[in-house]
Amino acid sequence: MSPPSDLPRPPRGIDVIKDNLSRLPARPGVYRMYGGDESVLYVGKAKSLKVRVANYARLGGHTQRIAAMIALTARMEFVVTETETEALLLEASLIKSLKPRFNILLRDDKSFPYILIRRDHPAPQILKYRGSKQDRGDYFGPFASANAVSRTLDTLQKAFLLRTCEDSVYSQRQRPCMLHQIKRCAAPCVGLIDAEAYAALADQAADFLRGKAGDLQARLARDMDMAAEAMEFERAATLRDRLRALAVVRAQQDINPDGLEEADIFAISVQGGLSAVQVFFIRAGQNWGATIHFPRHEKDQTEAEILAAFLVQFYDKRPPPRLILTNHLPGQDGLIADALSLKSDRKVTIRAPRRGDKRSLVDQASRNAAEALSRKLAESASQARLLADVQKTFDLDSRPERIEVYDNSHIQGTNMVGGMVVAGPDGFEKGQYRKFSIKDAGIAPGDDYGMMREVMRRRFRRALKARESGGAEAWPDLVLIDGGLGQLSAVTETLAELGLSPAEVNLVSIAKGVERNAGREQFFQPGKAPFRLPDSSPVLYYLQRLRDEAHRWAIGAHRAKRAADLRKNPLDDIAGIGPARKKALLQYFGSAKGVARAKLADLRGIDGVSDAMAQRIYNHFNSG
Repeated sequence: MSPPSDLPRPPRGIDVIKDNLSRLPARPGVYRMYGGDESVLYVGKAKSLKVRVANYARLGGHTQRIAAMIALTARMEFVVTETETEALLLEASLIKSLKPRFNILLRDDKSFPYILIRRDHPAPQILKYRGSKQDRGDYFGPFASANAVSRTLDTLQKAFLLRTCEDSVYSQRQRPCMLHQIKRCAAPCVGLIDAEAYAALADQAADFLRGKAGDLQARLARDMDMAAEAMEFERAATLRDRLRALAVVRAQQDINPDGLEEADIFAISVQGGLSAVQVFFIRAGQNWGATIHFPRHEKDQTEAEILAAFLVQFYDKRPPPRLILTNHLPGQDGLIADALSLKSDRKVTIRAPRRGDKRSLVDQASRNAAEALSRKLAESASQARLLADVQKTFDLDSRPERIEVYDNSHIQGTNMVGGMVVAGPDGFEKGQYRKFSIKDAGIAPGDDYGMMREVMRRRFRRALKARESGGAEAWPDLVLIDGGLGQLSAVTETLAELGLSPAEVNLVSIAKGVERNAGREQFFQPGKAPFRLPDSSPVLYYLQRLRDEAHRWAIGAHRAKRAADLRKNPLDDIAGIGPARKKALLQYFGSAKGVARAKLADLRGIDGVSDAMAQRIYNHFNSG
């Protein structure tokens, strides 16, 4: 039998591409490239799959990034679409869900909040809202951040006196709450305002958020004057306070979008291989906040390429406005506009204005993007110096680009969880964090050494498997363990069992001193004497931050697991007990404990519980 090294290797790289090329149609679609470990390397779209993939099959002429991607390709998948527009939308969705290694990625892509005026209750409620628009009512947004929504809601409460309380609280009120006392709620819960007048307040708030602030302010000013002439001074004072609150909202606009009712403004700045994209949200003629993004991309990619990828991913899960303004036209801007129009069922226009008020807004966004990128570069330079100092502190061969930090969490041995956080030149890489639910039943409750052994075994077995198959599993430049010499020894033994030497994995453990005070930490490395760092050392402070983040992550994972266990009902473990039967049992006996203590005859008397099911329930709780 021949040794494994003599076995033919599976095709890879350009051979895989050529093999697929012979079967591809000249039609629009999306293609995916996979590495040897089944990780997605790249997702792309094409007007003609055959023509696009043929470009990869030719020798030479590729950038270093594309050449590396081709070399790692072990297989490909294809989806044929009717049009190139559909291919563009599918590509954006796949990139966001799969996060391929070689694609431009929109990072920190969280959903944006909205303001909702709920209309499914006699007294409409105003609140901050995220998620799918399932509740009946008026939605306004998106706003750039939760803070932007909170500031607007705070002022709208002063101006329109709408309730923010939940329906359960509203129904239990017998006297006005504190919000009414400080003139932020009209107290419809106790009848201090009739339903018609309160509905008028909700309509006025909706008009304001739709951009009719000028008309509303003029109407309120007339009502205030009329109330003053009629000597209704209390009502006039209330209207005056509302007018002041509306004026504050309008004065809080950071930019002046005169003549611009609805638009998103994008400005990209590229420097030193990094980019920043500033986004302004204009809705109802008002500035609803700004947000900054730092997309992940390669250094050789242009502003047009980055902005094109950014836009289609940005609008993958959110509706686009009618007008998108940019400081640089994205690549294939016409195709992107067609795709967004198709998705939103209305015409969307992308423009790069050259003059006028719109150009002034874009210029302001460009300045913000450039300033944000300068700060990012300064932070990166500071981070680079810090990592260089870490290299010197632990005598590493090179500056660590990936630091993995591990900690465990449990309470008296229950719900044991291990946590891994990752840090590098860009700070904490939260998308790389991992949780390890301890599965080995042989580990004694609270055995920190055993927990750490399992975590390391699972982490590095996976990494070794990916390495052997030519995959792209990240390998740490430094492993930092929260613990002392005992934890370090346990990890060293575990890695040795996997065939890994100390030279292949740089291990350091960080332990608090005798008094367990920050600043008295001791550091342990294999084959070296323990040492401490000066209290004023920036490296010490940085390592403390890493340790504390791992501790926070592990505790959060433990709490989530414990909460899930607490929510679990013992009845869920009994075959044949569905929601209806469980509800009937809990209503009759009051709790799962009541069911467990029930007699067989009592169980048989429950509607929907047969004699056989009653016996099964009784046996489940009384098998001993």
